Amino acid sequence: MPALQQPPIIAVLIPCYNEQPTIARVIEDFRRQLPSAVVYVFDNCSTDATAATAKEHGAVVIKEPRKGKGFVIESMFDKINADIYVTVDGDDTYPAEDVHKLIGPVLAGDADMVVGARLSNYADNSFQPMHLFGNKLIRALVNWMGNARLTDIMSGYRAFSRRVVEKIPVVSAGFEVETEMTIQMLYHRMKIAEVQVSYRPRPADSISKLSLWRDGCRVLWKIFSLFRAFKPLTFFGFLGLILLLAGLLAGLAPINDYITNPDHYVRHVPLAILATGLIILSAGCFFLGILLHAINWRLRELHNIITRKQYIK
Repeated sequence: MPALQQPPIIAVLIPCYNEQPTIARVIEDFRRQLPSAVVYVFDNCSTDATAATAKEHGAVVIKEPRKGKGFVIESMFDKINADIYVTVDGDDTYPAEDVHKLIGPVLAGDADMVVGARLSNYADNSFQPMHLFGNKLIRALVNWMGNARLTDIMSGYRAFSRRVVEKIPVVSAGFEVETEMTIQMLYHRMKIAEVQVSYRPRPADSISKLSLWRDGCRVLWKIFSLFRAFKPLTFFGFLGLILLLAGLLAGLAPINDYITNPDHYVRHVPLAILATGLIILSAGCFFLGILLHAINWRLRELHNIITRKQYIK
C-alpha cells in the first residue's frame, strides 16, 4: 500500500517594525485563509507592542536585533523550515485572500517563486508618484539585466519553495532585499511567476518606514553591485570600450603630429601619455571581464552541483 502524501508545511513570515496597529488583523486574516500554516512574526527592533500583540493572536514571535528588512529575510531563511514560504508585510496593505493565487503555482511546481504584483490594481493614495517612477525605473533595469518581463520588482507579497531558501543567498540589509532576491532568481535561472493582487493604502494609524531617496539609492546601488558581480564581461567590457574610445580621442592630436611633421615630432606629449594609459586600462578591463566571466561560470556550475546534492538529500 503506497504511503499517504503528507500535506505541505506552510509558513507565513511577517517582518515587522512598529506595526502594532495592524499586525493583529494581518495575523487573523492569514490564519483564516491558511488554518494549517504557522504564522511567524519577526520583530525587528520594534519600540511599540508589536511583539506582545502578535503573541496574543497566536503568532510565533522571533526577535531580530539587526535592524533592516534584509537581515529579517536572512533570519527567516536560517530559522524556518517549511515546504512553502509566504512573506507579507505587516502593514495590512496586502489582502490575505489572494494568498491562494500565490501558493497554487508553487505547489504545482510551475514556479519557484510567485510574486504578488500590485501595479495594475491599487487603491488611490497607495503610492506616491515618485514611488511609482522609482519602481518603473528599477523594473526596467532588472528586466534588462535578467532578460525578463516582470511588472513589480518591489512587492513584499511572495510565495516560494524550499528550493529558493536553499539556493538563494541574501546579503542585503534593507528594503533592497526584494530586488536582490529577484536578480538572484534570474541569475540562477529559477522560475518566477507573477499574479495580480490588489493593494490597499496603509491604515491611518500606520506609518510608512520607507524613505524614498535613501532606500531608492540603496536599491540602485544594489542593482549596480549585482550587475558588476553577475555580468562582469558586460560591465568591464563596456567600461573598457569607453576607455578605448577616450584613449583614441586623446591620441588624435599626437598621431596627427607624427604624421604631418616631417621630423615626426610629437608636440602633444601629455595627450600621448594619456592616450597610452587609457588604452592600457582599456585592455586591462577587457581581460578582467573575460577572466571574471570564466570564474563566474565555474562558480555557478559548482553552486548548482552542491545545491542539487543538498536538495536530493
